[in-house]
Amino acid sequence: MTPAPTPTPPAEAELTQAAASLDRLVATLQTVLFGQEELIELVVSGVLARGHLLLEGLPGLGKTELVKGLAHALGLTARRVQFTPDLLPGDITGNPVLEETPTGRRFVFQRGPVFANILLADEINRASPKTQSALLEAMQERRVTAGGETHTLPDPFFVLATQNPIDLEGTYPLPEAQLDRFLFKLDVHSNPPEVLKRIVLNRELGAEPVVAPVVGREEFTGLLALVRRVHLPEVVADYIARLVHASQPGASAASAGVRFGASPRAALALAAAGRARGLRHGRPHVSFEDVQAVARSVLGHRIILDHAARLDGATTAGVVEKLLAEIPAQAKPLPGTLAAAKIS
Repeated sequence: MTPAPTPTPPAEAELTQAAASLDRLVATLQTVLFGQEELIELVVSGVLARGHLLLEGLPGLGKTELVKGLAHALGLTARRVQFTPDLLPGDITGNPVLEETPTGRRFVFQRGPVFANILLADEINRASPKTQSALLEAMQERRVTAGGETHTLPDPFFVLATQNPIDLEGTYPLPEAQLDRFLFKLDVHSNPPEVLKRIVLNRELGAEPVVAPVVGREEFTGLLALVRRVHLPEVVADYIARLVHASQPGASAASAGVRFGASPRAALALAAAGRARGLRHGRPHVSFEDVQAVARSVLGHRIILDHAARLDGATTAGVVEKLLAEIPAQAKPLPGTLAAAKIS
């Protein structure tokens, strides 16, 4: 089998233009959600990597406004679904409906809200597991199968879901298979007093911020294509492989108490997110720092602890921190003559 040709890394002019576009996007999102600069950077990197994002936090922190602001800023079609316990799978994907046609009665597929560039799945963990699972095919294959027919979703397609902490009343944990399909799981934290003061001075209760498109659809599509051209050096790919392998039970000291480690999809997610972050920072290649910067958001929700570890107070976030501390970026120490040339 002939290997796929290696794409040409982005040129300097392309990197400069991409940086300007992404700076406008980030600046716009910062007018929607105050005081969450790191979160916004991760959201931008996530969509550049064509990934689905899961935002977790208490109600009222601005998760939904951030997702809506992103859709407006990119000029993409967006549909919102409020997940509730009585929501059915067909309410999301669509249903075949019997209609009268010139050739007689037949079933015609009526598309659901999933047929959009961005699906805002609001409070996704309030719906039943059966309804949550309706998104599995859409998130992985970017298509919907109903009545024996397959329907392709728009390109690009993202699921940006919000969820409340699982210990709140009326919530259901997401299945592991669905969690694994989210590129990032991002925590939305409460705001310090100075940010709350800014919110009070610049927002009114019930009024949504006005967001104008700052990156056109065609321009955004070009950015998605540019991300795939960001070079992934072999030494960085090796680091990703060792990091993910070390999350398996018994594979490292850091994985003590882990029942199930990260999947191969996690390795692909680290590579994709690393490419997106590399482009965001104006580089034609992925660095070790890029992988380390996104590892917490990529790996945390893909690692499952055993019961004893949870009782002892262990967390998946703690496991990821130990992995980053234990697994060296370079598999072997570099010779002194090459140390200055390492990818950082």
